[in-house]
Amino acid sequence: MANVGYVRVSSVDQNTARQLDGLTLDETFTDKVSGATTERPALQEMLRFVRKGDTVYVHSIDRLARSLSDLLGLIEDLTAKGVAVQFYKEKLTFTGADDKYQNLMLQMMGAVAEFERSMIKERQREGIAKAKNAGVYKGRAKSINDAQIRAAVGSGLSFRKTAESLGVSLSTVQRAMKAEA
Repeated sequence: MANVGYVRVSSVDQNTARQLDGLTLDETFTDKVSGATTERPALQEMLRFVRKGDTVYVHSIDRLARSLSDLLGLIEDLTAKGVAVQFYKEKLTFTGADDKYQNLMLQMMGAVAEFERSMIKERQREGIAKAKNAGVYKGRAKSINDAQIRAAVGSGLSFRKTAESLGVSLSTVQRAMKAEA
């Protein structure tokens, strides 16, 4: 029976120190990515690691998931394996036992986390639109320029192989080649 911690912050420059501070854990998995999806490296590793009888400690519900359906799915998957999930901030523990009050709290708190994420995205869109109108926002800087892409394709690589070798998407290669025409 292991005490396992899961810590998540949204970006690499954020500090994880306050989460689960003071808890004695056997293993801790840390992601520095958005909680918008469950496709997070440390989360997936933690899900493979935990076994029946383990307890997963998470600072708060929104650290595990920002989508209500993802949250409910993760809790269901973990408790079905016999793994308990404890949310430190909300003081909620889920073991798979049918506790209608805790399930209600989980759904309400999960819905709030999902709502918060939608509000963040809306404010971000509004800020970008305002910056674009002011001529300040130019978008993300290109990591690879079109000339590099054209050179790779010109050397005989297919569009797909060019994308893989340069670490860009296929649509980026297609856009660069279309711009040349």
